[in-house]
Amino acid sequence: MKRYDVAVIGAGIAGAGLAAEIAPHASVLILEAEAQPGYHATGRSAAFWSETYGGPNIQPLVTASGDFLHHPPERMGSQSFLSPRGELFIARRADRHVLDGFVAEFAEAGVVLDDVDPAHYCPGILPEWTEALYDVSCCDIDVAALHGAYLAAARRDGAELVCDAAVTALSRDGAWRIETRAGMFAADVIVNAAGAWAEPVGLMAGAPPTGIAPLRRTMVQLRVDPPAPMSLPLVRDAHERFYFKPESGGRIWLSPHDEIPTAPCDAAPEEIDVAIAIDKLASAVDWRVEALERRWAGLRTFAPDRKPVYGFDPAVPGLFWCAGQGGFGIQTAPAASKLAAAMLLVSAPDPMVAHLDPERYSIHRFRG
Repeated sequence: MKRYDVAVIGAGIAGAGLAAEIAPHASVLILEAEAQPGYHATGRSAAFWSETYGGPNIQPLVTASGDFLHHPPERMGSQSFLSPRGELFIARRADRHVLDGFVAEFAEAGVVLDDVDPAHYCPGILPEWTEALYDVSCCDIDVAALHGAYLAAARRDGAELVCDAAVTALSRDGAWRIETRAGMFAADVIVNAAGAWAEPVGLMAGAPPTGIAPLRRTMVQLRVDPPAPMSLPLVRDAHERFYFKPESGGRIWLSPHDEIPTAPCDAAPEEIDVAIAIDKLASAVDWRVEALERRWAGLRTFAPDRKPVYGFDPAVPGLFWCAGQGGFGIQTAPAASKLAAAMLLVSAPDPMVAHLDPERYSIHRFRG
C-alpha cells in the first residue's frame, strides 16, 4: 500500500487548489468520490468574481485573489480566468438605507461602489427600482479553466488523482489508513476538502462536530424577450433575494438566492424554488420568459459563522481542514489555497496572503 505525505479528500476547487500549492513540496494523493472532479459545487457555480459577495469576512480573500485570476502564473497557463462583467445592486427608494449601509460596510476595504441610474445598466427594469450602486470590477470567472489548471498543475508536480474513490473508513496508527471504493491508501496527513461531505468526513476521522452544513442553491437558465444583452451586468437585489446575469443568445442565469438546509447529496432543484426564482425576476424587470431551458442546484457549504475553515484540527493529529467555502470557493481559490498551504506546510505565507490573519479562518475557533 503506497504511502503519501498528504491525501486530499475531494477534488473540487478547494482540494484542487490546495493540492496544486503543496504538490511541489510533498507527495500528494487526491481522492475524488465521483467519476470526475468538480461534479458538485464547483461545476455548478454562478461563475463570478465580486469583492462584495460573501460580506466583509470573505472580501479579503476575494480581493487578494484578483491579481492572480487576472494574471495567473505560467504554471497555471498565463491566460486570464476573468472577463469584465460589472455588477449592479438595485433597491427601491424605501430601501436606500440598505445600499448606504453596503457602501459603509466596504469603505475601509477600498471597494468602489458608484451611485448610478439602474435603468442605464438594466434595460426593462421596473420603475420602482430607483436606487442602484455599480461595481465596475466584477468579472465572470472561467470556472472550468481555473479548476482544470489547478488539477493540471498539481499533477505536473507529481500529485496523483484517483476518481470513483469515495472514502468509506478512516483510521490512524502512525499514519492514516484510508479505505475507499477504489482501494486502500495511506498518508501522514489527510486534508478534508470534501465540500458538502466535510462534516461526515471529519466525524469519520474522529473529529468533534463543527456545524459545517450544506445549503441548496437553485439556478435556472431562461430565454427572455427582449433578449438580455451580453453587456448586462450581474444584477443583485440589495436584500439578496435574487440575482441574474446574461448568458449567450439573450439568455440569463437566475437564482432566487435560496439557502435550503439539506443532507449532502447530488442536489436537484425543487419546482417551487424554480417558480419563486421566476416570480422574483418578474418583480424586477418587464421581460417575458419565453422558455425555461435548464434548471440545476448546488450545495453551498457553510460553517456556523459563514467563514471558511482551514488548519490542523487540534483534536485529531494529522487532520487538516479546507472546507466551508460557502458559495465563494471559486472566487477566493487563489488566496485560500495559498493561505491553507502555508498553514499545512508550516511555512512562510506567499506574499499574496502575507497580510491576512490565518486565525480568522482557523478550525481552532471551533475547538475552544
